Parts: sequence; structure tokens; C-alpha cells
Amino acid sequence: MSAPGVLSFTQQGWEQVLAKVKRALVYLDAPCAESLHWGCGSTRLLEAVGGPACHLREFEPAAVGGGAEQPKAVFVLSCLLKGRTVETLRDIICRSHFQYCVVVTAVNHAVHLTANHVPAPAAAELEGQPVFEQLEEKLCEWMGNMNYTAEVLHVPLLLAPVAPHLALTPGFASLFPLLPQDVHLLNSARPDKRRLGSLSEVDATVLPPELLLQIRCLVSGLSSLCEHLGVREECFAVGSLSRIIAADLANYGPAKNRRKTAAGRASVVFVDRTLDLTGAAGHHGDNLVEKIISVLPQLPGHTNDVMVNMVELTALQNEEKNQSMVAPGCLAQSNDTAARALWEALLSTRHKEAVMEVRRHLVEAASRENLPIKMSMGRVTPGQLMSYIQLFKNNLKALVNHCGLLQLGLATVQTLKHPQTAKWDNFLAFERLLLQSIGESTMSVVLNQLLPMIKPLDQRTNDDYSPEELLVLLIYIYSVSGEFTVDKDLGEAEENVKKALAQVFCEESELSPLLQKITGCDSSMTLTFQKSKIAADKLFASLQDIAGARNLMKQFKSVYAPGNHTHQASYKPLLKQVVEEIFNPEKPDPVDIEHMSSGLTDLLKTGFSMFMKVSRPHPSDHPLLILFVVGGVTVSEAKMIKDLVPSLKPGTQVIVLSTRLLKPLNIPELLFATDRLHPDLGF
Repeated sequence: MSAPGVLSFTQQGWEQVLAKVKRALVYLDAPCAESLHWGCGSTRLLEAVGGPACHLREFEPAAVGGGAEQPKAVFVLSCLLKGRTVETLRDIICRSHFQYCVVVTAVNHAVHLTANHVPAPAAAELEGQPVFEQLEEKLCEWMGNMNYTAEVLHVPLLLAPVAPHLALTPGFASLFPLLPQDVHLLNSARPDKRRLGSLSEVDATVLPPELLLQIRCLVSGLSSLCEHLGVREECFAVGSLSRIIAADLANYGPAKNRRKTAAGRASVVFVDRTLDLTGAAGHHGDNLVEKIISVLPQLPGHTNDVMVNMVELTALQNEEKNQSMVAPGCLAQSNDTAARALWEALLSTRHKEAVMEVRRHLVEAASRENLPIKMSMGRVTPGQLMSYIQLFKNNLKALVNHCGLLQLGLATVQTLKHPQTAKWDNFLAFERLLLQSIGESTMSVVLNQLLPMIKPLDQRTNDDYSPEELLVLLIYIYSVSGEFTVDKDLGEAEENVKKALAQVFCEESELSPLLQKITGCDSSMTLTFQKSKIAADKLFASLQDIAGARNLMKQFKSVYAPGNHTHQASYKPLLKQVVEEIFNPEKPDPVDIEHMSSGLTDLLKTGFSMFMKVSRPHPSDHPLLILFVVGGVTVSEAKMIKDLVPSLKPGTQVIVLSTRLLKPLNIPELLFATDRLHPDLGF
């Protein structure tokens, strides 16, 4: 295997699982299924299970148990073994005939002790792994015989590796940085304690226990990754939630011994997504994959992959009723070298080159299979790509050999033909117009430009914006503007937009899942204008929080570059600013990139530095930079970072980690409809 990286880390974890699954029923929860999907593929798991029947099941309360001829089960879980998870385990085992159960958890034993309120000094004294051992006894009890075999073990299945430079943490897809409004909620939960003035005062001691545990679960996985990479990490943070996560990793007890023996060094920099939602809500990224994940339907149970309609390659008519008969294709092609090479090319090229790359791969595959290909040069059209894909249709051997490539080809065709792709350009044009007008006029003028675009259902055409798309535009406007002065005109303009939005919500024929969460109504019949207006007021409170998100920054105050006589106004991504500051050749002490010290040794260093010159750790000190974006990253941002780092400091390796891959419509969901302070841990 090549140098240790995110792919080898994930595959090594899965090898430990695969060693346990021979002739077993395997139950997976969604985040582990996603890690498997990108890391080594379900076929790899099925091969390891062996046997003619398909033995994969979704881990959920209603999951089918095992019959008398299925004595062995393996449960692969991303979460803490507590609460609902244990109840589901019990229910499945009690209705089965298992004699051998293996439970794999992605969360290590130390975090299970924390979850069970064992104080750190007592935890250090404990022999063995009591939480896992107690569960092993329970498993035997539920199987109905204490002599049966039960095993509980930890394997760090944290990541879904999308590419060598990019990996996601599906178990933490809803983790999202806090906003100023969350400070009020924290204050109201602690009436007898000192009031917090702003996000800068929020630390681990004031967070709700479930959010702290969620962070600790993430930190446990990241520590395992650093162990696999053989590095001692220095932790840095930009933003308030990032600061808490970075401090937790820096002071994570089980990592102390690992760091003493690590040969390599790395900088881990956490960045809060909320400091720049312009990049996530905007449509500026000129990348084909970004469009594919934005317009094609999501793969069920996944946060980062899509369904590709494969009916075109069958003898069925391409009709609505046939689409659910054929299993969908997808983007992750972990077992197909050629398809993976194409996928990585699509991630790292511009839209136009990516489409040409798809054509080149299809032409080469068709020639290798001696299919009657008609070459054509010039612009690549969806029709031309489709004619190449159709060549494989009646040739089973060719279909099987190039199945991964054909899935990516069809994803490209379906995206290019999709009506939403044309709309992408409308968004882009409007965003460019906004950038110009933000520089030249007040926020009230900008909102008044948006007002005529807010149309009720009976007046909308396909080119008009849906309520969700209007929310994306509003997030873009407030995030790119940053802090602005509130005056009478702005108050009036906001009020007009709120009323228009509330009216539009009320007139929807049915409420989308997002609008149901935002309004608190499950059908348009029960949504009154009053309820709708209250929801719109709340939306604007969040938008104002987003506009003020960079207030606490000294250096990264703006993502807006005003225009002049030679250049148009433009958006300057926060992540770009952070990376440029990390590798600034002057190497000043970064103002907004805080270093998180790991306890006493650093205090001693600061004490000594009064008498002698001790330089503070700098994020550019080490040959590996791990940039973790808390709250999601876009494909374009990951590409930008991958291209930027070697140009600023050749020889530095960079890995981008994030909670999820973002498309514009994810942002209203994470911002307006997610309980950031109280994640559901299942207990």
C-alpha cells in the first residue's frame, strides 16, 4: 500500500471487520455503510461473507433477524453503544437464532467511559474494557445461552474517503458551528451562572453534554487517524466551535502516549463553516461534480452520493415506472481502477475539461472492446456521450468490464440535460449582479432587487426560484455582505421580504420537508399566515447572525473584494485566505488562527519564553497540513485547497477533511432546521 493516507486508514479498518464476517449476517448503520461504500465497496464485504445469499442488512429497529440456518451476526456501528442502539441490538438478537455475535463500534472505549460518566482519574485506573465486557455478557444473555460467543471491539470507521486528498465523516454530517442565537439558548439553560457575552466566551464547560460527547466521538476518530498517519499533531482553530474541537483533540488523554512516539509531525487546522457560507450557498464553482451532486437525487441513506438512473442500459423503456426496477448507479467506484481515475480527474478539473475527460474515457473503453465507435471532435454534447454509452448496451462482457465508467458517464449526461443545470447559470448571473450592487448600494437596495423574484406557486415558471432556492440566495446575500448598518430603510426592506416569503410559504400546494421543519407544520392546510410570518422572522434572525459571523475575527473580517476601474467586485473564499495566511512567507503570528496548547508543557514553555526566545507553534511548521472544515465543504473548495498549498509551499502535503460534501440546498437545512446544540445521540 502507498504512503499512509485517508484511503489506507479506512481500508485498514474495514480489513479488521472483513476478518470477522465469514458466513455471517452483517448489519450496518448508515454512516458505516457510507464509509464502506467509498472505502472498499459492498462487493468486497459480500466476498468476505461468502455464500450465495445476500447477507447485508440495515441496522434499524425493524431489521429482519436471523433464522435457524444463520447462527452468526456482525453489527458494524458508527455510534456509542448506549440507549436506542443497545435496544435495537437486543430486539434483533432476541428474535434471531444467533450463537455468535460480534459488535464493532467506531467509538473507542475511553469515550464509552466518558459517556457513562466515569471520571478521568477513575478511568485511568480501570483494567480491561469494562463497558465492552458488560455488553458481551448481555449479548450472550439475549442469545439465550451464556456459553455462546460474543465479542465487542472498536475499529475507527470514521471516514468516507472520496479521493486521496478529501475525506468526509458521515457520522457527523449534521454537526454545524454555533451562531450568536445559540449563546442566548446556552444562557437560558444556565440562569444561575454568569451570562455569556458572545460566541468568543463559549467553551467546552458551557456546552450541553450531548454536543460535548459528539465532539469527543469525532476527536476519538481523528486521534486514530493521526496514529495511522504516524504523526504528532499541533491543533489550530478558526472560529468558536472549531476552537472547542481543536482544544479537545490537543488535550485528548488517550493520545498523550501516541504523541510521544510519533515520528512525523502535522498541523490540524479546524475552520467553522459559518464564517463563510457564501462559498457553500453560491454557484461559482466551475466543477462538474458539484453540479452532479446538486441536481441528481440523493442515494438513499447517504449524505454524499447520488442515484444515477441506469435504465438506458437495459431493454426497458425509459419511463417513470421502470426507474425503480433497476438498481441505481452512483459516483463511488472504489473497486474499479479506471472509473476511480476518471472520478479523481472530475474532482480536480474544470467543468469543460471534465466533460471532455468523460468522452475520452468512453472512447478508449469502446475501442478496447472493439465496439463500432464513430469519432467526433469539437464540443461534447450529452447526445454524443449517450451514443457512446449506448454502444455497450447489448454487449454484456463490455458492460461488466466498464460498469463504473458507464455510471459516471450516465451521471454526466443526466446532469447536462437536467433543467436545474440551466438554472445554475441563472443563479451565477444573479450572484455576480449582487456582488456588484453590494459594493455600490445599501443592503436595503439589494433586498429590494430580490423582492420581485419572490413569486407564489401559481405565478412561478421553471426559471423562477422555489422557496428553498430563495433561502439559498438570502444566505448568499447576508454571508457575503457581512456586518452592515441597520437603518429604517433596511428594516422596511426586510419586513417586505419577510411578508412576501411568508405569503409564498402559505400558498405552496404541499410543504417540502425543509419547509415543514421551518414552519413546524406538516401540511399546507394547517399553515396560517401568522405561523408563516413567525417562521420568516426566525429565518431573518439567523440571517443576521450569519452576517455578523465574522465580527469576532480581526483578520478574516470579509469575504468580499470590492471592485475598481480594472476589476469587478468578487468573492474571496475564507478558506483561501486561511491557507494563504498559513503559508505567508513573512510567517507572522497568525491573528485569527489560534493555536490550542496541550496542557502543562505549553504553560511551561510560555513561562520560559519570558526569559528566552521560544517560538510559538505555527501551522506551516510541518510537512502535512490537515484542514478540517466543520459543517461541510464543497468540491470546488477542496480542489482550490489541493491546488493552492503546493503553489505556496512546495513539498507540503494537504488533506481536506469535512463533515460532508455540500450542495447549496444543504445550507438552509443546516442553518434553519438543525438543532446544533442537541444532536440526537440515541439516548
